[in-house]
Amino acid sequence: MPSPFIDIIPENSLFGRLRANAPDVWQSYVDHEFVRKLGNGTLPQECFRHYLIQDYLFLIQFARAYALAVYKADDLAAMRQFSQTVSAILDMEMSLHLDFCKGWGLAESDIVSQPESRATVGYTRYVLEKGHQGDIIDLHVALMPCMVGYAEIANRLMAASDTKLEGNPYRAWIEMYASEDFQNVAKAEITLLDALAQKRGGEARIADLTQTFAMASRLEADFWQMGLDLAK
Repeated sequence: MPSPFIDIIPENSLFGRLRANAPDVWQSYVDHEFVRKLGNGTLPQECFRHYLIQDYLFLIQFARAYALAVYKADDLAAMRQFSQTVSAILDMEMSLHLDFCKGWGLAESDIVSQPESRATVGYTRYVLEKGHQGDIIDLHVALMPCMVGYAEIANRLMAASDTKLEGNPYRAWIEMYASEDFQNVAKAEITLLDALAQKRGGEARIADLTQTFAMASRLEADFWQMGLDLAK
């Protein structure tokens, strides 16, 4: 029996408001064909291997973006939380990713020798540009669809009637992002954005932040499509 869907994004949070402002774009990301095929186990394995390679290259750039967030943050609590995220990416998530990749016949040397796909370059450089151009809120909003989106995707898959876990080669991926540890990290990002917005927020910013949120979500959907298309 599937689990009930758990929505970790409070409607009255800033992230919840941004999601509500761009529902179609968000839906195209969290309910992408790549995700559905991953959930029912029909995703071609060569597509998933290509995604794994690009996701590792993606994490390298996202670690840089979170390091920029440490610099951009203007209070110690936020600096510490962003610093912990950098450490989690470099010291934990990338190691777990490599362990996962070994099961798919991929070593780190195989991965880093590959070029970044257009989707990887487009997404990660957009986030870094937002960080350089704007303030900590602009950067954080550009970063968040990745982590929070993966948490929602995992919860959606665990609740979907057509998700197949038994015998699914992607079961470990689904359960990793549905885990309590990852869900808590995503919730902390949502809470942190609200805390930052209390200092630098304001209704006048919502329209611009919605545009940033929507673009980051589109680029996430493009990343799935890259895996599905085996884009080179």
